[in-house]
Amino acid sequence: MLRLEETSGRTYEERMADALSAIPLITDEWTNYNPSDPGITILENLILFETLQGSRITMVSDEARRALLKMVGFEARKGKCARLLLTADKLPGKTHIYNNQRFLIGNMVFETRRSQDIGDCHLIGIRSFYDGEYHDHGHLLDREIVLPAKVFGDDPKVGDAILFFCDSLPEPGSETSFFIQINSGFHRNALKNRSENIFASFKWECYTSDGFQEIKAKDFTGALLESGEIKLKLPKEIQYAEYSQGDLSGFCIRATLVTANYDVRPTILSVDAFLFEVWQKETRALALTYQQTEKIRVHSPMKGESYVLCFCREGKGESYRRYELSTYTDRRGRYCLYEKGKTKGDFTLTFDKKLFGYEPSKVKDAVRIAIYNEEVMRQYHVGYVVGYDDQEIELPFSHIVPDSFLLIAKRTDENGEEYFDFVRPGKKDDDALTYHLLENDGKIVIEDAGDYIGAELYIGSISITEGPKGNIRAGNYLVAPDINDAPLFYNPGPGTGGTFREKIEDVRTRFQEDVYTSYTCITAKDYEQAAATAPGLCIRKIKAVMDELDNTVHIAVLPGTDEKFPRLSKQYIDTISNILSERRLITTRFQISPPVYVKVSVKLTVYVKRQFSNSREQIEERIKMLLNYIDGDKNFGDPLTFEEVFAGIENLDCVDYVYELFMQPENLKHALLRDGNIYPAENCLLYPGQIMLETMITSIAVK
Repeated sequence: MLRLEETSGRTYEERMADALSAIPLITDEWTNYNPSDPGITILENLILFETLQGSRITMVSDEARRALLKMVGFEARKGKCARLLLTADKLPGKTHIYNNQRFLIGNMVFETRRSQDIGDCHLIGIRSFYDGEYHDHGHLLDREIVLPAKVFGDDPKVGDAILFFCDSLPEPGSETSFFIQINSGFHRNALKNRSENIFASFKWECYTSDGFQEIKAKDFTGALLESGEIKLKLPKEIQYAEYSQGDLSGFCIRATLVTANYDVRPTILSVDAFLFEVWQKETRALALTYQQTEKIRVHSPMKGESYVLCFCREGKGESYRRYELSTYTDRRGRYCLYEKGKTKGDFTLTFDKKLFGYEPSKVKDAVRIAIYNEEVMRQYHVGYVVGYDDQEIELPFSHIVPDSFLLIAKRTDENGEEYFDFVRPGKKDDDALTYHLLENDGKIVIEDAGDYIGAELYIGSISITEGPKGNIRAGNYLVAPDINDAPLFYNPGPGTGGTFREKIEDVRTRFQEDVYTSYTCITAKDYEQAAATAPGLCIRKIKAVMDELDNTVHIAVLPGTDEKFPRLSKQYIDTISNILSERRLITTRFQISPPVYVKVSVKLTVYVKRQFSNSREQIEERIKMLLNYIDGDKNFGDPLTFEEVFAGIENLDCVDYVYELFMQPENLKHALLRDGNIYPAENCLLYPGQIMLETMITSIAVK
């Protein structure tokens, strides 16, 4: 076995010196050690090869690292464009937006991914039904008013409902999104499936001529427990009808509770409806495909200075030929008639064999149009295919959106005529140009040149993203420069999902963290960590205690609910039990204990300084803070010592000294009093009870 110092640790000079000193030990006939000797020349080459091999033998390439990490289930996470939801409620009526329509905030560009109509539907009212009555929540539509609304009161029940009234509804069969802002003061663990609702669920319906009809919904709010999106899929072949409730009338979407085991009562801050999606990316070059072979109308998303190239197939399965744009019809050759449209950037291309002598054939993807902005057009030629393995070609842009990238490969046939192919990354057909894209670095690596050796490569399509910068906060207003007289577009929720492709170093770090993460619960800390991260739960405090004699782990849990004294519901116990059952040792039992609360009364006499007028309020506030285990830093079972309470009071600026102090738990079953200290049980939390405070002003001695 080679040692490391024998391979990569020695220089060429050291190796050469060792070889020369070994020659006399092997033969006495070799006496010329000068560089001019052919034997020395051969030896130098062999030593140099050995040195290079030695430096490579311990080198692990990124490809090898990726392959090794993939074997253990870790792959680089793909880069994604940030997604944003925008409102169109300020539009006066229906407006059509195209694919790649731009929306700007500062210099950051967001774009659509499909053509659609927006601005034709608006919310006009919100009402909820609970306790046998309807309640108006129209203020939730006003962004200037932030007034929380408990839409199901203090005790949500099955059958309670919330109704959204609209002036119109989207076309049957289409999708739309709501975004609901929730007032939540507790951290909730993320769910593996964001659309899973473990505490409550809704039945979503829209009102039709046949009454309320169910619609499909993906609820990412946990049934109004967290801020998020609700995606609605409206049924096909229905006829909407208006619905009235009191003085409010309009088209109606209703959400009715079918399960209601809430740990936190839903409180809504705002509702935005009929949102549309945009993604953070900026298209610099775009390749469009058309099946028409006579006349095509092109809508260009690049409204500034843009350049157009046209490519056509003249036979099934053939490569593309370049067609020049012409504003005249008296030319012969591969031309198409170019006519500008009424909107800036839009144009029409007409193909006519009688006029020009050539036209595309009626085949799949007959016509390809490449549109470039000026920046890309100046540097769209990226290089030549040489043919050696793993040829790298640097691109003029970095942080590329992988799905948007496309190369145009130009070759020449036996007659000297140019023909073109559009090649995406990862294509692995026989004789194809196979390459992969390093989108962060702005490079391509050609794995197999196939039949493309000598081909020239051009950018055919490219979009750039800013990755995590696109995850902008909620509450911004975006402009649409390409829509005439368009108002501002509001984003009720933050941008999500924006990220660059994960680097190999980050994948390796993630793997190392996973190796050192405990999945089997052995220690008390392991049980606490597993229970505290149970999906979908709000956990405020948790403590695990090992009973070695009984081989049982006792786990006390304080849920994060809006109750004054939170109870541990069956839903919490079952969810935590399922997690711990998967991770516990087979011989170890566990028991989940609900919290018990013990009131502590305090009697004390304090001498205070004369210049403080609010001494009593300060002292009482400090006592409540020290005794409040529910909201404070103290955990289950932590002792409350006489010294810490005494010092906490005496350290107040208004206090001269504490004359006497007595503490007494009101339930000795769960909390013991010993030597002036209180020792709660392992599932007990203390809270302040009666405070009997006598204050006396310190007398000032006069000499």
